[in-house]
Amino acid sequence: MGRTITAFWDESFIAHEQPAGEFESEWTGRLAYRQPHPDRPERLKNIYSIVQAELADHVTLADVEPATREQLERTHTADHIDDLQAFCADGGGRITAETGANEHTFRAATHAAGATCLAAEHALETPADDIPYAMVRPSGHHAQPEQVDGFCYFNNVAVAADHVLETTDTERVAIVDWDVHHGNGTQECFEDRDDVLVIGIHNDHWSWDPEAHPQTGDLDEVGTGDGEGYNVNVPLPPGTGDEGYEHVFDRIVEPLLRSYDPGLLLISAGQDAGTMDPLGRNVVTKGGFEELGRRARVLADEYADGNLAVVQEGGYQVSHLAYATLGVLEGVLGVETGIDDPMAWMDEDYESAQRAIEDIAAYHSEYWPVLE
Repeated sequence: MGRTITAFWDESFIAHEQPAGEFESEWTGRLAYRQPHPDRPERLKNIYSIVQAELADHVTLADVEPATREQLERTHTADHIDDLQAFCADGGGRITAETGANEHTFRAATHAAGATCLAAEHALETPADDIPYAMVRPSGHHAQPEQVDGFCYFNNVAVAADHVLETTDTERVAIVDWDVHHGNGTQECFEDRDDVLVIGIHNDHWSWDPEAHPQTGDLDEVGTGDGEGYNVNVPLPPGTGDEGYEHVFDRIVEPLLRSYDPGLLLISAGQDAGTMDPLGRNVVTKGGFEELGRRARVLADEYADGNLAVVQEGGYQVSHLAYATLGVLEGVLGVETGIDDPMAWMDEDYESAQRAIEDIAAYHSEYWPVLE
C-alpha cells in the first residue's frame, strides 16, 4: 500500500472559537457586520473534509488524549496554565488585541498539545512509512512559556519536543516552521538550548505587538548561551513562492539538518504562505506545498532516522488552506490526487527571494560553516 498517515484528531478542535469583530480586531461599532475571526472552525472542518474525500485510503484517524499537567509544565509556567483554564471556565473573551477564547478553548488547547505529543511518540515508535499528522486547532507556535499570542495558547510543537527529550532516548529535535508568521513562541521556548534546532521560515514582518509578541524574527535572534546559533530565522520578502521556498530548503534547511543530525523532525506546517491567504503576503501554491511535504519526508529519512511528525499551524483562507494542506500530505505520502490548485494566479518574485536567502545563509554561516 505504500506510505500511510495517522491523523490525530478530536472534536474539541472545532468547539474552540475566537470572538467575532473586525477581521481579527475587536468590533468597534463602526461597521454593520461582526466578521468571524480568521481562526474560525471552518479552517479545520475543510481540512478534515478534503482529507476524507481525497486521501481516505491513506489516512487513519486516531483518538487524542489531552496533554497532562506534567507535559504542559515542561514548557509553560503553572500560572499561565492556571490563568487560561480559569479564563475559559469563566466563559472566555478577548485576551489580547487579536486573540480570544471561549469556554471550550482550554479543552481544545490541551487536546492539541496532547495530540502533538502523541504524534511525536508515534514518529519514534512506528515504522517510518506511517507518518503522524497532528490535525489540530488551536495552533501553537506563537504561544510563549508565560503568555498567549497570535491565536495560540500552548506551544504544541514545543510541548512535544520537551516531552520526547524528557521521556525517550532522543537527544536532539529539529523543528522546521514554514508558517508565514514568525514562530516567536517556539523561538523563546528553546532560545538558550542546543538540544532543539529551530528553523523558522517566515515573512519579514517583525513584531506585531511589543508586549504580546516582543520577538522580531530577524536574523540577529540566533539564541543565547548554549542555544546561540541554534535558532535560525529565515525572514523572506513578500511575494516569495514555490521556487523561493525550494531554494530555502536547498540552501539552508537541508545543510543544517545534515549537520545537526536530529533524532526527530517536527514540522510546524502553517499553510498561510499560500497565494490567497489574508494574513500572509507570499504566493506558495498547492504544488509548492506538495514539494515542501516531499522534502520534509526525504530529509527525515536521510537525517532524522525516518522520524517525522507534521503539526498543523496557521492558514486562514479557508478554501485554499484545505488544498494547500492536501498538497503537504500528498508530498509526505508520495501520492498524486491529480487535483490542481484552484487559486494559483499570482506570479512570485523569485529574484528578491533568492537575494534574501543568500544573505541569510551568509549571516548564519558564522554558526554553520556548511552554509558558506
